[in-house]
Amino acid sequence: MTQTSDVIAFPNKPEDRLRVALRELELALADQSLAFQEFRLNMALLGTAVGGLERSLEGYRGTLDAVALDAAEAQHTARQAEARADSLLR
Repeated sequence: MTQTSDVIAFPNKPEDRLRVALRELELALADQSLAFQEFRLNMALLGTAVGGLERSLEGYRGTLDAVALDAAEAQHTARQAEARADSLLR
């Protein structure tokens, strides 16, 4: 298998090298700016998702509290029925 490499000609004059280097730096800064904007957008999306999760957990917690109250009430009713049954059997 043969590999070919493309050789990029680098300018010989110092001012040309500086111009090329500055152009590459500008491109890198533009890429970095875009990446940072995407990062900020993703952080905002994450914040929204976390907020939704928090609200969902609060709703779940409320549902669990209601179920716990219902279970306690059912237990109390069952004990009352058991006590009444015991009194009727005596």
